[in-house]
Amino acid sequence: MKKLKYISWNVNGLRACIKKGFLDAFHQLDADCFCLQETKLQPHQIELDLPGYYQYWNSAIKKGYSGTALFTKVKPLSVTYGLGIEEHDQEGRIITAEFDDHYLITCYTPNSKRDLSRLDYRMQWEDDFKKYLLELSSKKPVVLCGDLNVAHKEIDLENPASNHKNAGFTDEERNKMTALLADGFTDTFRYLYPDKEKAYSWWSYFAKSRERNIGWRIDYFIVSSSLNDHIKGATIHPDITGSDHCPVELNLG
Repeated sequence: MKKLKYISWNVNGLRACIKKGFLDAFHQLDADCFCLQETKLQPHQIELDLPGYYQYWNSAIKKGYSGTALFTKVKPLSVTYGLGIEEHDQEGRIITAEFDDHYLITCYTPNSKRDLSRLDYRMQWEDDFKKYLLELSSKKPVVLCGDLNVAHKEIDLENPASNHKNAGFTDEERNKMTALLADGFTDTFRYLYPDKEKAYSWWSYFAKSRERNIGWRIDYFIVSSSLNDHIKGATIHPDITGSDHCPVELNLG
């Protein structure tokens, strides 16, 4: 497999992030593919000049909400938007790019909400999304990235005990991640760093959480396990600001 550098970043509103140094970070990281979540844009609300990149966007019907984007130096063989299931395809949450030897998916997983009012919907999403991933991976390996809105294990957040039944750390959400990994997928960061603590990708804006590193690791690169031998690097970039999430990186080769 040729060397590839992939970046995933929940920008929490791309227009806001651009005012906070997005383009500097974009050029500094110089990735082969750049996957964004929570762009909060309608088509034509922004024109980004990114020489050398093909741009693909998937926007929510609701304005200023959700949305994904994928920028790539290599033109994909094909690009699809959503899961092909109407219930799930109103919020611009998925873009799939097909390349010669793998699929790349940027995903913004639905949040279960503070009162867990969307947990049942989230469970349905997880089941349908896993079916989609398994279907793709039967054809060629999959690289999934994005804000998956779950801290998988206690090591993946600063305060597991007090967050046990909160959105993003419910047993139900964690079990869905466990089941996905058991079905032939690999959490690339934990593959390389199984015991690394205090490695987070999201921090609340509340109570100087980021300065104190009171965070969660909810942004991932997950790959078909057939790619395990090609995982050359998995990096979190907490020093890059501009959003309440920071970029995460995968190096394949």
